[in-house]
Amino acid sequence: MTTAAAPATHPLPADWRDFFALTKPRVMSLVIFTALCGMLAAPVRVDPILGFVAILCIAIGAGGSAALNQWWEADLDAKMKRTANRPIPAGRMDRTAARDFGVALSAGSVLVMGVAVGWLCAAILAFSIFYYAVIYTVWLKPRTPQNIVIGGGAGAFPPMIGWIAATGEITLMPVLLFAIIFFWTPPHFWALALFVETDYAAAGVPMMPVVAGHHSTRRQILIYAVLLLPLTLLPFWLGLAGWLYGVSALVLSGLFLLLALRVAVFRGNVADMDMRPEKRLFGYSVLYLFVLFAALVADRFLIG
Repeated sequence: MTTAAAPATHPLPADWRDFFALTKPRVMSLVIFTALCGMLAAPVRVDPILGFVAILCIAIGAGGSAALNQWWEADLDAKMKRTANRPIPAGRMDRTAARDFGVALSAGSVLVMGVAVGWLCAAILAFSIFYYAVIYTVWLKPRTPQNIVIGGGAGAFPPMIGWIAATGEITLMPVLLFAIIFFWTPPHFWALALFVETDYAAAGVPMMPVVAGHHSTRRQILIYAVLLLPLTLLPFWLGLAGWLYGVSALVLSGLFLLLALRVAVFRGNVADMDMRPEKRLFGYSVLYLFVLFAALVADRFLIG
């Protein structure tokens, strides 16, 4: 944890919107969606009640880990324009309240998942929370420019947990879904880091553009985009998904690669071109994951 103090003013009474903001709802929406797709893509009939409980637990667990992330990084958040208005650095919430809220959500989600759905799901959910809140937030992020690469595992667990909640077992398909998000994460976050580099630099976070520079970061974005394309096609090649998913993966990943290539060859900066290639890749990367996983579910119900 950084030693810089958070705002010295006494926190105002937090309301429900501040607690909701601690869960990072935008990130949670992607977590919920990929987890639901992992569950629906499984070749079994899912009990609607157990399915709802599983998705709810995944969402609450993700929210809990996000709250713990903001509790730990409150000092860093106060130094960055992008995060300075979060509840703790903005002075709307006491830091201890955020910590207790995160612990309660995390523990409650794991316990309910274990009792209602299964302890294998609960164990993976618990590890994913630990991975994000401790391995990534406490250890990786402040120490290495590879923080996003290794830390990408935290966001890759939801579809795996969704699949296991439906089937009760780990097979090749949920591992591939995990790998797709794992390899998607670095170009997604490094595209963002390129145009908010000054924020990370001011906070002392060793993100790749800050430590290695723009040229190296753009090159690595391209490398991951190249690796992502064949990886997304593996479910089709291995007969685990049909042609609808295969065609969608080829088109979506091909466009992702094209945008990454434009980022790789770009030599401008914020002053002259407003970092348009990076912003386009970042915006597309979010849509990319939603549509790719939606295509997987559509393939299961319409084709398979």
